[in-house]
Amino acid sequence: MKTLIYVPIIHSSADMGSLGDELKRKTVSKLGENKWQKHADTVKGYWEAIEYYFENIDIAIKGIKIYQDGMFVDGDYAMKIIDEGIKSGSKNSEILSNLIGQGAILIKTEDFKMVKDEYDGLQSILKSKINIKKLFLLLRYRILKPIFLLRRDKFIASRIAETLGQKETGILFIGAYHNIMKRLPKDITVIEVKEIAKIRKYHRAIQSFSKTTPHQLKQLTQYMIKRV
Repeated sequence: MKTLIYVPIIHSSADMGSLGDELKRKTVSKLGENKWQKHADTVKGYWEAIEYYFENIDIAIKGIKIYQDGMFVDGDYAMKIIDEGIKSGSKNSEILSNLIGQGAILIKTEDFKMVKDEYDGLQSILKSKINIKKLFLLLRYRILKPIFLLRRDKFIASRIAETLGQKETGILFIGAYHNIMKRLPKDITVIEVKEIAKIRKYHRAIQSFSKTTPHQLKQLTQYMIKRV
């Protein structure tokens, strides 16, 4: 039997590298400073709950294999990326570093070109200053995004299948809109640290405040930050 601890994530600005500041600016412009700050506090609380889980989980970390969203390298170069993430304030990177420090093994999870294709599409939208061009790029990205995700999901699932051995445990940190589970081999038992459906529901609520009641948002927020 193989086990995969599944951590659905919502990226913070610090996780987005060079796009983080621009993405924050765009989101603040859309939501307003107050709603943005509440969202940022929720994401911070979410990562604190994930950190608490791994600090208190009753398993031997040594030898566990880690699969990370966007990680297209391994070894020393991967550690440099993680260190840069920590300097930027990424709690995801900090948790990775702590796990690796306890003997976990970071696995190259993604294909560079697949990650770059999606990154370039998002970057072109955020940096575009011309409204008509921006609209075109946005429509193009929305059409292509499911294709990007499908390609990446297939690759990630294949990497897990290839590298996770019998009686081994893996940890997958992956964006909530990825759909990995249905692509995994049947002999892998998946443990959801947080329910993917609820993380997606929170994300949709943030994107459409007008369609979400304060009570619904409060419930989702409480679930996000609740310790596991």
